[in-house]
Amino acid sequence: MPLRCVYTSDMTTAPKLEQHRTAPPLGGRRWVALCIASVLLHWLGINWASGNLHIPSLRGKSDTTVTSALLLAPANSPAALPAADAPPPQPKPKARHRPAPPASATLADQAPSPAAETMAPETMTPEPDAGMEAPGTSIESAVAPQIITVQAQQPNTPGKISNAPPAQANMRYKVSPPPSVELKYDVKKIAHDGNPTYGHGTISWQTHGSNYTLHGDAGILFITALTFKSEGMIDDFGVAPVLYSEKRFRKSETNTHFHRERNIISFSASETSYPREGGEQDRASVIWQLSGIGRGDSEKFVPDAEFDIFVAGVRDGEIWPIRVIGQEDIEAGIGKMNTWHVVRTPKPGSYDQRLDIWLAPQHEWYPVRLRYTEANGDSLDMLLSDMRVASAP
Repeated sequence: MPLRCVYTSDMTTAPKLEQHRTAPPLGGRRWVALCIASVLLHWLGINWASGNLHIPSLRGKSDTTVTSALLLAPANSPAALPAADAPPPQPKPKARHRPAPPASATLADQAPSPAAETMAPETMTPEPDAGMEAPGTSIESAVAPQIITVQAQQPNTPGKISNAPPAQANMRYKVSPPPSVELKYDVKKIAHDGNPTYGHGTISWQTHGSNYTLHGDAGILFITALTFKSEGMIDDFGVAPVLYSEKRFRKSETNTHFHRERNIISFSASETSYPREGGEQDRASVIWQLSGIGRGDSEKFVPDAEFDIFVAGVRDGEIWPIRVIGQEDIEAGIGKMNTWHVVRTPKPGSYDQRLDIWLAPQHEWYPVRLRYTEANGDSLDMLLSDMRVASAP
């Protein structure tokens, strides 16, 4: 009976011969050659599988196993699988449905991509089931605090009000501005070492009931040390400046603006600004505001009385507490006269000027004497030498 060579699934055993009663008859030599070839091929396969034939390979055994797994995986499986000896990954919670972010949404508002979840599953936080979020929060709004923080770090808006004068600085007084006049002064500058120098100065005050212009200068020898100009309105608070300009020797001119339409006080020499509430003055107009208070409400002038007036300088402003010293007689170029002496004293440690003013009630409360004292002791004294009052309209 003819024999057939059969290869079993167990590759560690030798080929077995079994009888096959239904095989067709074949020639003797041909059948022997086929059996020998079959045995040889099976022997080669067994030895290759067991590693006896050392064929060069680019992969090791573990690599071959991983490669086979990847080839057999479906197309939508993860890009990488853990090694055979690694513990199996924990099942991933079922993801909730997220609405598609709007076109204007930022990258921080979008959900992580599936690739990021696959490459680092241990760093991803599972989302809670619907209804399990903390009160007042949601998954979609988890990045909102970051957006708020960015907005809070935005720079300040230009024109933002830096400071605000206290309300008590804007007290209303009965103000009656004096008539137009041109005043001339003898100027004496005394340095802190005691050496005096002399010069001249002028102040021109012009008003027509609803507005005013004020300009002046002071010079030593042939040098003009200071020029200034103030112009504005006469309103319910009295003198109401709109623009103040000041030019000192060897320094650039500065402008202080009192914007009536925006109710803002601003400076060309700084970015500081203040709200304009009414009653604010500049360094020149404050003298004529005091003169108007004397003409309109002279009972306010008593020894130790104070006027708190917000005064804007060239870079900033502050409340000037102006104190009434008392009555004094002075001798000027137009004769002897009785005056009210008031003084503005800067705060301790300040480098601002001290200003002494002498107002003459018998001469429309005009400032007949002014004295500016610097922090280093230098002083500039202006004493009235002549006066030309405008004729009544």
